[in-house]
Amino acid sequence: MSVYLYRWGKFAFRRKWLIIGVWLISLILIGGVGGSLAKPFQDSFTMPGLPSERATEILDKHFPGASNDFDPNAVTGTYVIGAPAGEKLTDPKNAQTLRAFVDKLNGLDIIDKSVPAADPIDLTKKIGDASKIDCLSADPAVRNSPDFSGSCSSAPLNVLNKTAPDSVAMVKAKFNIAKFADITADNRTAAYGIGDDARAAGFTVEMSGSIAQDPGGSSGSSEMIGIAVALVVMMVGFGAVVAAFVPILTALVGVGTAISIIMFGTHWLTVPTFTPVLASMIGLALSIDYAMFIVSRYKHELTVSNSPEEAAGTAVGTAGSAVIFAGLTVIIALAGLSFVGVSFLTYMGIFGAVAAFMAVLVAITLMPALMGAFGRFLFKPKLPGVARHDPEDESSVTNGMRFANLIGKAPALTLAISVVLLGLLAAPAAGMQLGLPGGDSMPKDTYLYKAYELQTAGFGEGSNGTLMFAVDMSKTPADQRTEALNALRDKVAHADGMDYLTVAQTSKDGEAALFTGVPKAGPNDKVTKDLVKNARNAESEFNNRYGMEYGITGTTAIYADVSAGLLSKIVPYLAIVAGAAFLLLVLVFRSILVPLTAALGFLLSMAATFGATVLIFQEGKFGLVDPHPLVSFLPIMLIGLVFGLAMDYQVFLVTRMREEYVHGKSAKQAMISGYHHGARVVTSAAVIMISVFSAFMLDPNVVAKSMGFAMAAGVLLDAFVVRMVLIPSLLVLLGKWAWWIPKWLDRILPDIDVEGTKLAALKGSAPVLDKEPAAV
Repeated sequence: MSVYLYRWGKFAFRRKWLIIGVWLISLILIGGVGGSLAKPFQDSFTMPGLPSERATEILDKHFPGASNDFDPNAVTGTYVIGAPAGEKLTDPKNAQTLRAFVDKLNGLDIIDKSVPAADPIDLTKKIGDASKIDCLSADPAVRNSPDFSGSCSSAPLNVLNKTAPDSVAMVKAKFNIAKFADITADNRTAAYGIGDDARAAGFTVEMSGSIAQDPGGSSGSSEMIGIAVALVVMMVGFGAVVAAFVPILTALVGVGTAISIIMFGTHWLTVPTFTPVLASMIGLALSIDYAMFIVSRYKHELTVSNSPEEAAGTAVGTAGSAVIFAGLTVIIALAGLSFVGVSFLTYMGIFGAVAAFMAVLVAITLMPALMGAFGRFLFKPKLPGVARHDPEDESSVTNGMRFANLIGKAPALTLAISVVLLGLLAAPAAGMQLGLPGGDSMPKDTYLYKAYELQTAGFGEGSNGTLMFAVDMSKTPADQRTEALNALRDKVAHADGMDYLTVAQTSKDGEAALFTGVPKAGPNDKVTKDLVKNARNAESEFNNRYGMEYGITGTTAIYADVSAGLLSKIVPYLAIVAGAAFLLLVLVFRSILVPLTAALGFLLSMAATFGATVLIFQEGKFGLVDPHPLVSFLPIMLIGLVFGLAMDYQVFLVTRMREEYVHGKSAKQAMISGYHHGARVVTSAAVIMISVFSAFMLDPNVVAKSMGFAMAAGVLLDAFVVRMVLIPSLLVLLGKWAWWIPKWLDRILPDIDVEGTKLAALKGSAPVLDKEPAAV
């Protein structure tokens, strides 16, 4: 491989303007096509085979159309309306304003006229009439009666509120927009603007539902901060201004192309809103890292080669090989998300892999062309006082060499310190709770957050995630159905975490019933999840006694199902990714124990990362953010991303150690020499990665914020604790056995020549090694 990349590097250097031109034309064409075909991003947190699907089956059979409320493709909205301070919506003047709002809403051209919105006061009155209860009664005795709370609990007016009754209402609307992806900014503005007259009258009118969701995406400020820090790091690392800008150029091209491909994909696929943020994180960090790795090698080769073209070829042939295999580990980890079987993870993983692929591609194709364009001017003007020592120079004494010598003297101590540190950080991970982003996790200036808060104030937090119970009594004797339904409702009503139930509706055939439960806590609260779990576990009791079956659906149930489903996928996903990466690393290192220790070290850094993230985001330590459960897909996404990045540093650092060992040095001296050569690049790369990821903590979106922190923490712990302390310590302790491989396996493995041995022989600087010290 190194020989082919060497030849390609020289060609790209020589035909620089052709390569640069092809890239620019490709970027313009792909960007134009992607922009013209782009559709809004859409979050659809659904998975096949969820327990909540049982409720949907019952609804479809006995209550046709009732399950549409949970159709992820339906465009709906809920208006949460608050009366002026100290007033009630039922006051004559306010009731007139509320009716005018509903009439105006129904006149909107994007409203589905077959399902018009209802006046919440009229609807509340009808609900009471059906039960012969006056749900609008002002008599305290009536309001406090059990019949009132039982019959009026489903009212869209907060009649059950003890402190400010009749002050908040909900108006549900269905829009005639085919699917979420078809919602335009004008649609969203028009839907929100319907409430302007009511707001002018002193009302508070907020909007939730799919119509209120903004596809969003990154504003670009996070990326700019990451780029600025990366620029400073590279200026220090290279000791020159121009050289620091070139990796930024390749990163912009790589990320721009990847984002354009993602936009292209939105035309046909349901691409989650977080996908472009994820692609930006990955693309920027990897593109800069890989380009910097090659430029660093090029800088050294300029001092020992007879021409810049030869230096570029050698840099691509040596560092480029490591870049390809490092990139492959990231691509494998991200593409492996498709095996989880969850559509939104599949798309995020595939498009994240696209960003990683583009990072590799620009590093080994565009970078040598840019080297040709700048030539020896790449490292000018020089910055005084920085990067004075070339880490490739064996005679220079760098900080990396000094630290490696410390590890070499006391490997057991450094190993113990690193393991204890990671273990302490990992402890909080045992209490990790997962959930999906709802209105409470949105930025505080969004429609969704404001609607969530107003609804919570009026109806209680549980109203934001009600539970729908669909009961199938077709196998229950007709004379026992009423008794069976009442027994179920009584058990559910008195369950821990349940606030109240709505009146049960019976199907026309009398074989099914439907009622809603309102929990005391929000959709992502552990108490609510336990409530769902316990209610489902009770089904066997009612099935044995009455032949009754039931399902539970709704936002809360679906969120709990998705979270549990994702947790169950972590182990098989980790096995697939780790297995594939292990085989790849066996090829790269021609060793069994080195890939094994790489994987075990990753498990430690991953556990510590989860622990740190739980402390900051779930427990709210240090007051940096309001405490929330971690988003459900964070653990599995984090595993994929950090695993790929961890193997990057493993490849960058340990391939050079192996090269030194293959060329005759002892295991300890090979570690010190490899550390000397690779520490600066790995350190710079990790600092850049951490900076890019940390910048996303400034994003108002809690998903981007938590993912940015977790990825930054993962890189910090894995790069600086595992790869630069734990692994070198193990290599010294294992000695020659670290590089052991069975002779039979050594014979059948293809020789991919990551170290560039064949390239050195081609150039006449080293003999070809027919046999490496594969088995000891």
